Amino acid sequence: MKQDYRYIDRAKKIIAQEEGVVLKDWGGKLPIALVWPNSYRVGMSSLAVHILYRLFNDEPDVVCERVFYGYQQTPRQNEPVISLESQRGLDEFAAVAFSVSYEMDYFNIVDILRRAGIPIFAAERDERWPLLIAGGPAVYTNPEPLAEIFDAFAIGEAEAIVPRLVDALWEVNRAPRQEALHHLAELEGIYVPAASTAPVGRVWIKDVNTLPTTTQIYSSQTEFGDRTLVEIARGCGRGCRFCMAGYVYRPMRELHLDTVLAVARHALEHRDRIGLVSAAVSDHSWIDEIAVELRRMGARLTASSMRVDPISEPLIKGLAESGNQTLTIAPEAGSLRMRQVINKPQSDGQILQAVELAAKYGFPQLKMYFMIGQPTETEEDVDAIARMTLEARRIFPRNLAINATPYVPKSHTAFQWSAMMPVEMLEERIRYLQDRLTPHNVTVRSDSPAWAAVEGVLARGDRRLGRVLARMRRFNLREWQKALQAEGLSQEEFLRERSLDEPLPWEVVSTGVSRSYFTWDLRRSLRGEFTRACPPAGCLRCNACDREWAFRPDFEAELGPNRGAYTKEYRL
Repeated sequence: MKQDYRYIDRAKKIIAQEEGVVLKDWGGKLPIALVWPNSYRVGMSSLAVHILYRLFNDEPDVVCERVFYGYQQTPRQNEPVISLESQRGLDEFAAVAFSVSYEMDYFNIVDILRRAGIPIFAAERDERWPLLIAGGPAVYTNPEPLAEIFDAFAIGEAEAIVPRLVDALWEVNRAPRQEALHHLAELEGIYVPAASTAPVGRVWIKDVNTLPTTTQIYSSQTEFGDRTLVEIARGCGRGCRFCMAGYVYRPMRELHLDTVLAVARHALEHRDRIGLVSAAVSDHSWIDEIAVELRRMGARLTASSMRVDPISEPLIKGLAESGNQTLTIAPEAGSLRMRQVINKPQSDGQILQAVELAAKYGFPQLKMYFMIGQPTETEEDVDAIARMTLEARRIFPRNLAINATPYVPKSHTAFQWSAMMPVEMLEERIRYLQDRLTPHNVTVRSDSPAWAAVEGVLARGDRRLGRVLARMRRFNLREWQKALQAEGLSQEEFLRERSLDEPLPWEVVSTGVSRSYFTWDLRRSLRGEFTRACPPAGCLRCNACDREWAFRPDFEAELGPNRGAYTKEYRL
């Protein structure tokens, strides 16, 4: 294909503006393309790209280059798919590794392959084509919708997979395709749809302090280009029943205070702003000390997420002093009943205390995140969102916005069997909140319920969906429905309630949390019973991670300094 030098020049200009990029000679090295199936701006705002880029390029016999789904927000129809570093096509690499965090990027994956000239289905590719491997939370929790497209899936955390994967790729480089696939299937944490015969277990690293996850490449062309992102903890022990991340990254592991500060000292040589990242930043055992010490070092702080039970006032104060314009909290539900169902034990008083702190420290804007359409939700629960927001409006005099996001049931959660609320009902509840709150100068935002339903299909679907994705040439709802119908499928069969004893497509992988634990916790949710959280810094046996073991729900213990010695357990 004739080279289009406009795109080559643009790639070179992007590289020239970056700090920390790795440029390697290809001689004698294994070339791996790292693909983020969305725009450059979105991809370079994800720590997943940064840690994978570092891990692959830390291997001396590997050259890893980045590829994005366009370097503008929306790629042009005929835009070539080329790497940033050397401007090469995907077919020139030995392996193409996709990092996939969002189900809605599945459409982009197919378009990338189509524009790169690579056959979409794995069965149509032989050893002349690069091996296609996918990882990331969207696919390793349910790889089946893409099982006919990818050769292999990485099930778990990159730090535990990449070194062994690189060794295996060297061994199978240019080997007959079936031989290569069977060799990959022998690796721990690798699922090969054409060769794996048993569920593949998630692999993970025990000590996140050995390789802190931080920004590796600085670029002004990204959302977080003005800061260094630092992952201060991985996983979450809270066990919110709607939250896939709270289960598939267990047990919770924290970066030690000393490690956070050491990373920050190095980061401040590049940027004066430090972005703290984790599933719940305010849950970190040393979050107060982190906030105080980073401010003492002169760092300006941002935080990815925050819980209010309890709230960290030193963190709130540090965010305000750092010039943050918005404080974001996530009550998720307006009523105590609904919070009991979803296992989010925070009181109205705790939520409103966070609102008071936002007013006290002068934040120009407050955002509150809620979900609508969660299992057992009633109109009264939706009205409770409005009432809580109006109470927050009374306390907080400046800009107030809420997100009322349609709930999408996900695999590997206690709600994985639940039906998704119909689109029409979700739309009606969003309109209700808009009608109640807009007159009080509250901004109400929401994702599209229709597209949320598409996400629900992809999140809990099976491998028949690969054919649906391959049929689509345009990314719109009409084409989606036509492609489903052409394959004899409907959204309803994927969004329905599922019985507790039926096989589930995503059980080809195991995240470490057992089906029996989820059924037990689902029953507790329907009774409105809270399930206790894991210890803040993890434990020797997590309450769901180790086969079918879990803590006794009535077991209460003082954590003290020996949090890691939590070992009382029972067989489900």
